[in-house]
Amino acid sequence: MAAAGPVRLWVRTDPFLVGALPAPPPARLSPHYLRKAAAYARARADQGCFPRLSWPSWRHIACGKLLLSPEIAWLYFELFRGLRGPAPPLRLRWAEAEAACTSAEELEWERRKARARPKAGGARARPKGEPGLRQGEPGPAERGARPKAGGAPSPPKGEPGLRQREPRARPRLTLLCLSRALQLSVDTLQFLLFLYVQQFHNVSLRRSLLGDEWPSPRTKSPSLSGKLGTENKNWDDQEHLAFVQSHLLDILELLLEPEQLSASSHSSCSSLVSLEAVCALSFLLEGTISNSGTVRPLHKLALRQPCHSHNGYSKGSRTFSLPKLESWLRSSLTANPLGITVCIKAGKKLAWAQQVEGTAMRARIACSARVVPEVSPLVVMSQVYRQTLAKSSDTLVGAHVRICRCHESFIYLLSPLRSVTIEKCRNSTFVLGPVGVSVHVQSCDNVKVIAVCHRLSLLSTKDCTFHTLTPTQPLILSGNEAVSFAPFHTHYPMLEDHMAQVGLATLPNYWDSPMLVCRDSGDTSVFRLLPPSDFYTFVIPFEMEGDTTETPGGLPQEYQEVLRQREQKVQVWQRMVKEAGLNRDQRKQFQAVVENKFYEWLVQTGNRQQLDSLVPPALGSKQAAG
Repeated sequence: MAAAGPVRLWVRTDPFLVGALPAPPPARLSPHYLRKAAAYARARADQGCFPRLSWPSWRHIACGKLLLSPEIAWLYFELFRGLRGPAPPLRLRWAEAEAACTSAEELEWERRKARARPKAGGARARPKGEPGLRQGEPGPAERGARPKAGGAPSPPKGEPGLRQREPRARPRLTLLCLSRALQLSVDTLQFLLFLYVQQFHNVSLRRSLLGDEWPSPRTKSPSLSGKLGTENKNWDDQEHLAFVQSHLLDILELLLEPEQLSASSHSSCSSLVSLEAVCALSFLLEGTISNSGTVRPLHKLALRQPCHSHNGYSKGSRTFSLPKLESWLRSSLTANPLGITVCIKAGKKLAWAQQVEGTAMRARIACSARVVPEVSPLVVMSQVYRQTLAKSSDTLVGAHVRICRCHESFIYLLSPLRSVTIEKCRNSTFVLGPVGVSVHVQSCDNVKVIAVCHRLSLLSTKDCTFHTLTPTQPLILSGNEAVSFAPFHTHYPMLEDHMAQVGLATLPNYWDSPMLVCRDSGDTSVFRLLPPSDFYTFVIPFEMEGDTTETPGGLPQEYQEVLRQREQKVQVWQRMVKEAGLNRDQRKQFQAVVENKFYEWLVQTGNRQQLDSLVPPALGSKQAAG
């Protein structure tokens, strides 16, 4: 049904794409208990619960009232901060503070200390430690890393009617801004909405019997081939819209003040919604005025005078009538014009990959137009087969990237990214630029992922290896087998500059401390740390401008020692050959034997294909810049 009225609203992509953990939430995060937590927080505004929720207060609510473990409490708190995280300079400060802590107890003490506000009239010394613990904290950046000047490039022209978001003042690192950021707190109402969004992956027996939880025509979304098929729910904007429409009243009730609820914690026809609640709802919804190209958050649209009669806003009380607001939201909600469906159907097609002859698989790559600077673009690539694809492009900067059904390929995306999802791929290697929010790998076999990222999560993977530098614990969800974790072991010239752009650091680094999240992932035998004897460095075979000449942060001592021993063996071998006193013919014969053995090794290991695919495509091929 077409959206009614002059306002078009849609569900924002980020809260579901990178905010919804792809696992069923704990039972105590149900809407019933979240309403209780909301009332508890509002009643303790003077104790760091409202309008901002401090980490100590959330830990008390989560562990003492919702009976969550401290690790899970921190996981959700940090996930939200990673999604709504501060600017890279502040992430650098937190990285340095966390790296300075020598124990979990010291780190927790620093977290609690960070809640204190600076006294009026004077600056407070920056706390030693901020976010962290084994579950990590929002994006640290490398010590000494240089934030890049100039910002993101201006976006190209996009589809008419969606030009840019309403301008807003850029936050500055003033004393007030810095002190609030260092308090380790989150917006209470937005955080409650974030926790509610975790129901997105909650399997309901009743809904499954009705067909909503399992594949059906209503829950299928388009793929790059244009065909319908069940896909990753986090990437399905139709699912996002359906979730909000189905749970809109619950969402609004979660934001109501206690006196607006009945004894059973439900609303009535006379309930009023505060302006601050509608501001918080902008975390989920945004939109535009018909025939206007400016994208605005929900609350700015709701405060427009022509909308007051529809959404029940009263200037005197600064509240909305709940029934009218709900009706207005339902009539205005429509498909996301900046989402994945539009990207696939009408986005720009990119000729980055070659089409391999003799196979039915045709590489498809598309990106959404950069029509709104503050909305991250989408890049979707599918069916890259038996080739090397390498890109460092403005198209990728700050993008959400989805890589699907790519086989026997080597893919290099050497730009700062917002998030990356790799699914249904096999026998492939992915080398990524720094990823500011998350890398999620799902339903993959025998893939290698090499990345600096804020968070890594795994779901239903088998025989996969992850070389990561990450300030948070890798999340092992359900269905994984034979996972190997190893230290990050490569570099390219712009790597440290790209790390600074997204606020990632070399310390802390929890690549070797994965967290088993789901009950069926509780067996630690599903993962191992790569033995040093199996460890080799990785060389990115492309020339770029930049200053990075070695792996940021170096390697753990045991892995560095193995490389040193191998280097000694090479030197001994070279000395033996030199001292053997071979004549010219013997040297030629010896050289031929070595080259033959090396060729056999290339074929047996699959590296021959990688070398062959590095040969530049012939002129006139379908690989292009972009």
